[in-house]
Amino acid sequence: MLLVWWGVRNRAAHSHEGHGAEGMDTVAAWPPQATRVLTTQERQTYDLLRNALPAHMILAQVPLQRFIKVPTRNSYAEWLRRVGHLSADFVICDRHAQVMAVVELRNDDTLSGRARRRQDRLLKVLAAAQIPVHQWQASALPSVEAAREAIAPAAEVSEQPGGVGRSAPGRPSATRPRTQVQDTVPETANEASGVREPPPSTWFDDLDTGPAPLDTDLPPKVGGRSDRASR
Repeated sequence: MLLVWWGVRNRAAHSHEGHGAEGMDTVAAWPPQATRVLTTQERQTYDLLRNALPAHMILAQVPLQRFIKVPTRNSYAEWLRRVGHLSADFVICDRHAQVMAVVELRNDDTLSGRARRRQDRLLKVLAAAQIPVHQWQASALPSVEAAREAIAPAAEVSEQPGGVGRSAPGRPSATRPRTQVQDTVPETANEASGVREPPPSTWFDDLDTGPAPLDTDLPPKVGGRSDRASR
């Protein structure tokens, strides 16, 4: 009887806490204040990319769920919880907003173990999506010329042995660079193609999912199929 009473008491306490949080006013409980979007090192990298790739669209701190599509046969909310909320530092796009490459800033001296695992999950997803990733040390950014040559050289990019590209002299990128082709697709064709449209940012609002481990190599199977979302 004592154990039953204790269990009921704990459930009642947790239920009261949950209802209390739901009843709080969002603005009053968490007073919003505008802040900078980019750090000093990120602003320097953004300026470098703008100078190196003036004809490209440079986007900063873009969540994976905004430019990565995945099948929804398994819980999409669970994928969001694992990796969808993670952001790429810089996404380089063509004039139609099609992703061409990603640049990740590295500052290994200040990365915690948890941050490293998050970054590993992000890189794994980008590699699976065949998006070229260039990792740059924040304290040793490449020159404008080196950045341009690594990401969008004027000539076609030849694949190097082993499928490893170069993001800067002596620094391999996480994935091989794509072959650059002339962008001749009309804007109307891009707008008419559902494949090219980004995932909507609100359609999953009503989805729910239970928690699952984030740092396992083999996620549990759902509905008899393996959840391929990693991270």
